[in-house]
Amino acid sequence: MSGSKGPHRRGGYNKYRSDHSKLSAKDKTKDLEEHLNENNPVYQMFKNYAVELDSKHDRYERIVKLSRDITIESKRIIFLLHSAATDLDDKKEQIYKETDLRLNQLTEKNFKQVAQELHGQDHYLYIRAYTAGLQEFIEALLYYQFLRYGNIEHWRNLDTKLSYLVPNDMTENTTETEVPKTELNVTIPPIDFFLGLGDFTGELMRRCINSLGSGNIEDCFRICNYVKDIYTGFLGINTSGYKEIGRKVYVLKQSLQKMEYACYTIQVRGSEIPRHMLATVINTVANSEINNEEDEGFY
Repeated sequence: MSGSKGPHRRGGYNKYRSDHSKLSAKDKTKDLEEHLNENNPVYQMFKNYAVELDSKHDRYERIVKLSRDITIESKRIIFLLHSAATDLDDKKEQIYKETDLRLNQLTEKNFKQVAQELHGQDHYLYIRAYTAGLQEFIEALLYYQFLRYGNIEHWRNLDTKLSYLVPNDMTENTTETEVPKTELNVTIPPIDFFLGLGDFTGELMRRCINSLGSGNIEDCFRICNYVKDIYTGFLGINTSGYKEIGRKVYVLKQSLQKMEYACYTIQVRGSEIPRHMLATVINTVANSEINNEEDEGFY
């Protein structure tokens, strides 16, 4: 009789002991919080850590939201620039003026807010928060510069665009020249510029192929030669440890092959294919041939 109840009795005792232990730990914690000395240096130290971490996380999320807005607007600018493939000079100039205005709004509003968030902080702690927006902005900016001026600016000029002088109180409505000002900036890692440059060549490839549809064959050859120079420069970069650049180089190689095939087809078989069908034929054949090639190890 006692033997049959023993295990059952022990199980009940163990359950009671476990529950009591939990309640006891909870009570001890509650009692500790009530009698905790807030002037204790250790307590103050960890309290400061908590405030600092909360501030860092909040700032990080604000920068992520700003970066998301920059990414969306930059994509819209790129889409707008693709509509500039027209022979109407008035329409083309109107598109360029609108693009210039929207790019300036990004630098004077969105990136300025990012610079204010980064003021007094270690920028490299927050780079991952705004790198996507920065790369997309670089892509849009370079594409605009190439279409309007036929070339792109030196990458160091971007530092000037994203540097700001603001009053020390960070207000926007101060007009007194004697108020001391602080210089703010957004750190631009060279790798982010290279990644944005790689994406920019993808837009050039689309422009090159689309030029065939409008009969602008000279643009196709000009863009192809320009991308060749960029590809040559990328091959001189040591990509070890930077997997993203390796991917960009591989995609750039595919884009260049597609453009070279387009130029070859125009030069050799241009008379056989009607001009209004050049873009369709080249897209179909080039995609099938390039996709069948093996990767040479850029990944």
